Amino acid sequence: MSLRALRTLLAIAQHGSFVRAADAVHLTQSAVSLHVRSLEEDFNALLFDRSRRLPVLTDAGHIAVERAREILALYDGISSEIGGDSELRGRLRIGAIQTALAGVLPLALSALRAQHPHLRITVASGMSAELATRVEAGELDVAITTEPVKPYPYGLASTVLYEEGFWIIAPVSLAHEDLQLLLKSQPFIRFDRRAWAGRTIERELRTMRMRVQTSMELDSQDAIIQMVSSGLGVSIIPLAQQQVESLTTLAFEPFGTPQKTRRVVLLEREDRPLGRLASALANAVIAYSPHVDP
Repeated sequence: MSLRALRTLLAIAQHGSFVRAADAVHLTQSAVSLHVRSLEEDFNALLFDRSRRLPVLTDAGHIAVERAREILALYDGISSEIGGDSELRGRLRIGAIQTALAGVLPLALSALRAQHPHLRITVASGMSAELATRVEAGELDVAITTEPVKPYPYGLASTVLYEEGFWIIAPVSLAHEDLQLLLKSQPFIRFDRRAWAGRTIERELRTMRMRVQTSMELDSQDAIIQMVSSGLGVSIIPLAQQQVESLTTLAFEPFGTPQKTRRVVLLEREDRPLGRLASALANAVIAYSPHVDP
């Protein structure tokens, strides 16, 4: 039994097919099949029902997936626990929402790398709901997301980092207008309601009994900003303070009275396999963030 074979097993369980799992773990499909056969020989049990078009985990397969998660979490946590008390080593796979990438995260990572040069860090971007699923599946160690909005994956713990505000945005040419009134009269570029931020915006609009004329629904904050900057409508998006100060092509007005905010958190699995590394990242982000009471 190899650790790589266990990672392959988790990838199949997450992605639902040998083909997509092969892409995720950067192996050929035949290599993925060999890993599965090797595990089945080691465990003396079939892990997948291959009689269907897509492989389905057997009862033994479900048990193997759960144990594989535990084994890999323990293995990945070893490097963070050995060595000196102050020096962190090992690998930390981070997911982050766009506002964190455009705001505090670069400074936090720079400080973390300077303090712990042997720490290997990778970063992936995405929406909160997607990143949470990847943490649950073991594809990411931690993720900087908005505070979880139901439904969300089971078995995750969160640490509050800072807060962001929701803003009505319009082309800068409309800066003299009441942007809240423009929500009713201008084409509305909606934040994707599959995203946690999109659900929050939709819920607040309903509470306010605000009718909008949706012209687009996008899952990219950058795309929404570009569309609004080009005069194609107005929108509501969450923004870090650094972005509000730097986006000169937009007019801004707080959304809600008082302004609607969201908490940005560090998500990790409840068993915290990389607890020291995750804590170091959280502390670095908080150090470069506006103060927020937990």
